Amino acid sequence: MTNTRRAPSKTDRSATTAVTVRASASDAKSSINLRIETGTRQLIDDAAAVLGKTRTEFMVECARRQAVDVLLDRRLFTLDSERYDAFMQALDNPPAPGPKLKALLRRTPAWRK
Repeated sequence: MTNTRRAPSKTDRSATTAVTVRASASDAKSSINLRIETGTRQLIDDAAAVLGKTRTEFMVECARRQAVDVLLDRRLFTLDSERYDAFMQALDNPPAPGPKLKALLRRTPAWRK
């Protein structure tokens, strides 16, 4: 069995918090209109009925769950011990800025022109 180590749990909390904050930032409701095939709509309706939910409740719950998963996939990752140590070493000892980075940092930002 491979021993896995994760980045600090602060990352986990901030990712979840960010998702939660975005979801609750506005209580106003709006609509989303979708065009789907009849068979797909029936499949969704059948699944919603099995769970005792409306089509809207079912679709919003599924879409929200998937959205959270997508966002967390971009923020949370696990590494084996060797790769974790290499990752932490790279974070603690970044390479010196190269000529391209130095040139970029000397440029005037577009919003200041």
